[in-house]
Amino acid sequence: MAIPITSLSSSASSRHHTHQAYLLTNYLLIGAASSCIFLTLSLRLLPSPCGLLLISLHSLTAIAAASAAASPVASSDRSHAAHTAAAALTAIFHGATALLAFTRSPDFIAEIRSYVREDDAIVILKLVGGLCGAIFCLEWVAMALAFALRFDDGEDRDCSTEKRVGYFGAYRA
Repeated sequence: MAIPITSLSSSASSRHHTHQAYLLTNYLLIGAASSCIFLTLSLRLLPSPCGLLLISLHSLTAIAAASAAASPVASSDRSHAAHTAAAALTAIFHGATALLAFTRSPDFIAEIRSYVREDDAIVILKLVGGLCGAIFCLEWVAMALAFALRFDDGEDRDCSTEKRVGYFGAYRA
């Protein structure tokens, strides 16, 4: 689906590039979250509640990124607010998980009751922590790009109404 850039105005071209970056960010989020799911499953954490919460956090991130990539940019204000709130919360939790994985790995492994050897579990947990740090950054980038797209959409709507209505409310053709 290649759109020739020469046929687009500079504003439309900028919006197109922003939308492409937004989609790429969401696809990277889906990949990182699914990788975190598989790494977390390799720790064999399912019997512990903490492991189940980690898997559900990564699943929620993947689902939110997939829905953001599939939804139109000009979605309703309510769905945009819900998605922004969910993205901010998952970003905060991923940042906390990354911090926990890097600073307190042995304590965290002891708490989650993994069946994997401790040395291997610490390496896997640090990999999950690195991916969680990447997800943290990608979530904030995706929210900034979504804001830019919504802002551009609002500006376009304001410009189109300004052309129809003159300065004092008189209609101009």
